Amino acid sequence: MEQLHDMAGHLIRRLHQISVSVFSEQMKLAGIDLTPVQFAALSTIDAHPDIDQATLAGLIAYDRVTIGGVVDRLEAKGLVTRRVSQQDRRARSVRLTDRGAQVLASSRPLVMAFQDDILTGLTADERAQLMALIRKTTEAGNAQSRAPLQHPKTG
Repeated sequence: MEQLHDMAGHLIRRLHQISVSVFSEQMKLAGIDLTPVQFAALSTIDAHPDIDQATLAGLIAYDRVTIGGVVDRLEAKGLVTRRVSQQDRRARSVRLTDRGAQVLASSRPLVMAFQDDILTGLTADERAQLMALIRKTTEAGNAQSRAPLQHPKTG
């Protein structure tokens, strides 16, 4: 059993559980009904208005098949609108509503404030070191993911 508790995959899964728990609790305390994936989607839609759902999925490293459900829930909450894309009639473009922009503006400072809580027990230097190592390994392993991160197209 001790071997399990020293495995990278197990520890990363546990840290993910802690991260989701901290996020959920803090959002609940603030009266904001958002999941971590919904927050990532709103942040990305804000940065890329009228983004299509497939591109949104790539920019947040989320499965293209299930991103529609995330957007469905955001639309049901009145946080985004969808319409047929002007560039590709088969695609749907997504944009924040005024309410979505307000919820995002309210939640951003909260999310930033509790990041240290996710890495509780570490000093500021240790958090910075861990974040650098997590970035390095996720970038190196990106292609192994079922939903690899796609970087925004430039130009």
